Amino acid sequence: MRILLSNDDGVHSPGLLALYEGLEGMGDLEVVAPDRDHSGASNALTLNRPLTVEQLSNGFRSVDGTPTDCVHLAVNGLFEQSFDRVISGINTHANLGDDVIYSGTVAAATEGRHLGLPAIAVSLANAGHFHYDTAARVVRLLLQQDKPLALGPRCILNVNVPDLPWTELAGFRVTRLGHRTTAEGAVPMTCPRGKPRYWIGAAGEGGDAGEGTDFEAIRQGYVSITPVHVDMTRHEALSSLNDWLEGVR
Repeated sequence: MRILLSNDDGVHSPGLLALYEGLEGMGDLEVVAPDRDHSGASNALTLNRPLTVEQLSNGFRSVDGTPTDCVHLAVNGLFEQSFDRVISGINTHANLGDDVIYSGTVAAATEGRHLGLPAIAVSLANAGHFHYDTAARVVRLLLQQDKPLALGPRCILNVNVPDLPWTELAGFRVTRLGHRTTAEGAVPMTCPRGKPRYWIGAAGEGGDAGEGTDFEAIRQGYVSITPVHVDMTRHEALSSLNDWLEGVR
């Protein structure tokens, strides 16, 4: 098995290193990741300049671009051999509910899926204990499953792992994405030259975070595994939209 590893926290992230070490021996591992933190980059591609790729002393490749850039380059040009799958992570914080819209971790996985490869995004629901080894072990266990998993096109697995020792995990749950409440307001500040600046406010808490959601699973100590389908068409609305447009055409 030939596996591409990437992330959005940057090529020097402890989560990425833990993922690499946790998957050693499972196949041919290649790491292509951003040269700095790109959290919140979503599926952005860099189209206004060429990208630079540097190979580090540990064999990892660093790209001065987004997570999507990294996976796109790795699959479409950097290597002669093709990959069997893409794993993105281990993200330093959870990607629950609406987080997947903004997440560079999820974006790296979805780019792999767009390019025809099975993909997993994995995140640690960080509580300050940094049990990346637990999250890496979860991914290794998922890759060791003998039974084939047919998720269909444009679908990835979004995996969130509680920040617990392996022996304290409650188990695994298949979940749906919950939803957060409205984010906090922007935080104003003033730069040393007297000009106004703003920090984006913190994400809202779980608003729809009850039974069956990824929020609930993490709260109860379970690994949350959510199949995420990247198709933004609201199919249920097609008929009513056609009715609404009747007479306009």
